[in-house]
Amino acid sequence: MLVLSRNKGEKIVINNDIVLTVLEVSGDHVRIGIDAPSQVTVYREEIYKALQEQNRSAAAIQENAQQLLSKVLKKKEQKNKKNVI
Repeated sequence: MLVLSRNKGEKIVINNDIVLTVLEVSGDHVRIGIDAPSQVTVYREEIYKALQEQNRSAAAIQENAQQLLSKVLKKKEQKNKKNVI
């Protein structure tokens, strides 16, 4: 991890197209401005973690739904085979 010290109004440039600006320092709080291209997604860490958890939950639900659908289709196939014979 790179650790930098900056004062109010100073900036950090990342990859030539992202600029972080220290807007305000007040006690333990620091306000940071982020100037980045529109295709760059920026999240606060707690929001990012919540999104990741929601994505994991959604993926698990989708997997369960696919398993249930597969079981239903197999039962339907078996029923159709019995009706044909």
